[in-house]
Amino acid sequence: MSSVGLVKTKYYTFAHYPNELVLDSGQRLGAITLAYETYGALNEQKSNAILIFHALSGDAHAAGKHHPKDEKPGWWDSMIGPGKAFDTDRYFVICANTIGGCKGSTGPSSINPRTGRPYGLDFPVFTIRDIVRSQRALIDHLGIDRLLAVAGGSMAGMETLEWAITYPDRVKLSIPIATASAQSAQNIAFNDMGRRAIMADPRWRKGDYYGKEPPFDGLAVARMIGHVTYLSDATLTSKFGRKLENGDGYGFSLNPEFRVESYLKNKGEAFTRRFDANSYLYITRAIDYFDLSKEYGTLANAIGRARSRFLLLSFTSDWLYPPCKSEEILSALRRCGKQGVHKTIDSTYGHDAFLVEDAKITPTISRALEEAYCSVSSKG
Repeated sequence: MSSVGLVKTKYYTFAHYPNELVLDSGQRLGAITLAYETYGALNEQKSNAILIFHALSGDAHAAGKHHPKDEKPGWWDSMIGPGKAFDTDRYFVICANTIGGCKGSTGPSSINPRTGRPYGLDFPVFTIRDIVRSQRALIDHLGIDRLLAVAGGSMAGMETLEWAITYPDRVKLSIPIATASAQSAQNIAFNDMGRRAIMADPRWRKGDYYGKEPPFDGLAVARMIGHVTYLSDATLTSKFGRKLENGDGYGFSLNPEFRVESYLKNKGEAFTRRFDANSYLYITRAIDYFDLSKEYGTLANAIGRARSRFLLLSFTSDWLYPPCKSEEILSALRRCGKQGVHKTIDSTYGHDAFLVEDAKITPTISRALEEAYCSVSSKG
């Protein structure tokens, strides 16, 4: 299967004063720029559009390459392209960088129009629903009344669920992957440790570090904590076990000696070269706030608003968002008489399985999209 080839990031700016986006907090944000990419072609009926969401550390660059010499393609290139799960020979695929991000969309590192300086902590706290509201503006801009599907894993799965209940008439098929209807206490705890690591770094300067040395150490530790939660014990054991960097003997020091320590250190340091610490703070807070049932009383009440079909995917070794979380959503769907299927994929890759088990999830997603597309096409 081939790639979508070379792609360009596009930008859409909206919510200009005095029509700023009103957030769940009551604060207003504008103007807002969203960085986004598209793959494939929108058909004449505009009935083949699929909105893909990225996870915490992702961005709009989901497939293809920006330059022929790029070492890596987009983060979900194995799933988006000709003949792939999200088949760009048939579908028009859209992926936008979230508000609060640092890859082209308006976030804490963007210039605050009121001060002429980077927002820093003046950037308003936002929710998953706020992210969805901003992306709806992009879909409106593209002239798309109804999406064939919305899909994504982890935080992106939360956005998928939120789209389905906030804009029920605008989604045909929802594909939440490796996610939950609410952030658990354990996951809130992990995110809080990451945020505290960043804020404890003296270079954080209460978020006002732009133009100075950023809080590299704190962000690296936050990433290390997060990265462990994305993996499984089986993955770490098979990759590293108790292997040492230098032979079989202990160095009797506090420096990294185990290979797993060096691996995490490298992961943390690499992350600091491509991500903004304040964005990490804001996005993890949005994830922690996520709870579909909070406004509607029960999950069934919330999910009952949806009109789309649901394909829920989970993975056996994912302890961050285990299969039981998808089962909770499926149970709520059934109580409401809604259509939904939950498929648990056998995998040893932990939470990261949704990014690497493309061969296992492609057939299921392809069939669901085919059914949805045929249903739309048959109605003219």
